[in-house]
Amino acid sequence: MEYADHKNRCVWANPKNELYIQYHDKEWGQPVHDDHRLFEMLILESFQAGLSWECVLNKREAFRQAFDGFDLEKVCAYDEDKMEELRQNEGIIRNRLKIKAAVKNARIFRDIAAQYGSFADYLWGYTDGQVIYENDKLSSPLSDEISKDLKKRGMTFVGTTIIYSYLQAVGVIYSHEDGCFLCRTKDRQEFDEP
Repeated sequence: MEYADHKNRCVWANPKNELYIQYHDKEWGQPVHDDHRLFEMLILESFQAGLSWECVLNKREAFRQAFDGFDLEKVCAYDEDKMEELRQNEGIIRNRLKIKAAVKNARIFRDIAAQYGSFADYLWGYTDGQVIYENDKLSSPLSDEISKDLKKRGMTFVGTTIIYSYLQAVGVIYSHEDGCFLCRTKDRQEFDEP
């Protein structure tokens, strides 16, 4: 694909969508240790189920407004009236089950953070804080393990494929493709300015 800046990118980065290019270049695959951002990305990834990430990304600002800036405590306190309000919000994906899951998952996210000190400590504990370098996968033993644990705790819309995508998004798994100007390997981890 041809980009205005002539840089090669992962094949999924739509050159006609500047929002998508910025997400690819500045966010995707960057290690995240902030619980607020980890929470936002978990909720957004769960809404992606059955849809494209580009669809979710294009609605991200509407999601932020609808979900009170992804304020964990506020989302945990959502009641049936608030969930119905979200179901009427045309700016977001209005799937009833996904909205209900977002609230339930928020409460479980909070419980995990309380148990481990932070959700980041829980998540990164699976790799002893190390980034995994791999691409061309949709799931892995790591995503299987985390998905299984989150489901056991009661989360929904956290299947292994969704969790793998989440791990890529928050940089636990670094998956920029061969040929992408951001491609890194375990042996070549230095980061150029995007």
